[in-house]
Amino acid sequence: MRDLLGLTPEEMEQFVVSLGERPYRARQLLSWMYRKGETDIDAMSDISRSFREALSSQARISVPTIDLISTAKDGTVKFRLALSDERKVESVLIFDPPRTTLCVSSQVGCSLGCRFCQTATMGLVRNLTAGEILGQVLTAKRHLAETGGRITNIVFMGMGEPLLNYAEVSRALDVICAQWGFGFSWRRVTLSTAGIPDMIKTLGADRLINLAVSLNAADDDTRSLIMPVNRAHPLEALMASLREYPLKKGRRITLEYVMLGGVNDSVEDARRLVRLIRGLKTKVNLIQFNPYPGAGFERPHDSVVEAFQQVLIDAHVNAIVRKSAGGDVSAACGQLVTMESETGEGTTERGVK
Repeated sequence: MRDLLGLTPEEMEQFVVSLGERPYRARQLLSWMYRKGETDIDAMSDISRSFREALSSQARISVPTIDLISTAKDGTVKFRLALSDERKVESVLIFDPPRTTLCVSSQVGCSLGCRFCQTATMGLVRNLTAGEILGQVLTAKRHLAETGGRITNIVFMGMGEPLLNYAEVSRALDVICAQWGFGFSWRRVTLSTAGIPDMIKTLGADRLINLAVSLNAADDDTRSLIMPVNRAHPLEALMASLREYPLKKGRRITLEYVMLGGVNDSVEDARRLVRLIRGLKTKVNLIQFNPYPGAGFERPHDSVVEAFQQVLIDAHVNAIVRKSAGGDVSAACGQLVTMESETGEGTTERGVK
């Protein structure tokens, strides 16, 4: 069956014409899915019953099933979603008024093996389709609709490396930012990568969205230790691609720096970071490591983080200490992993429809 999620308007027109309908039906379908958030074909009331029956026999709208909802003490909501093949991914709603940010996944698991990230313990299971990525947005949109809320920002910071699933991520981005789709401004969409220089260049040439890079060290030895991707794509190549990345006036590249106690958090590490990014339009998000069982790293003391930040500030680097949301339900940065059981102090609902 044809999955309607992720189709371009041209592809949707071709499909409805193949079913004997007029092209304008494509616009109706797109509006129902993305503007109204409707995924039940039979509920699309301004479409004839005969066409709805034909659609139901030939097409589907692949919204994942909510397997588990976990709500943290700070209000963060984590969805564990079951896909059509019963594989599971996680996405997270983060509330930081006036923003409500949805963090989406691009792969089931991840192949990059970053040692501070729990998702890496899964390895790569498979890529997500554009429809499965968009299904995460629809799921969160419907969840918020119950309280009158809405998503204001979308970040590709969930499970997986988006640039290693570029074709499907690109297709999803087109829908997210198109007026016929979800209608998000590119300023409200951010893609986070561990650093694939050639693909960063491709992204910059294709579309203007916000770029975030998981940097985490300012020298190759340390970065290769905690991020194996650095062995194939060392800092020199990565930084060159960032310097070439096109930025609109007033925009900056976000550098994410997960601080690991005794590994990359010294004052000298901070000085190296200042030298590495000199001349680059950037802001640095300092993130204290979020522990998980068997990680082998410690969370640095607040005073260590403050000293690191002060070195950056003294060098006129925009450096912010980011407080992770949803840690008590394993929804914080680096904690997404699909398991059969959930632990934590938050509340959970299973099998939510």
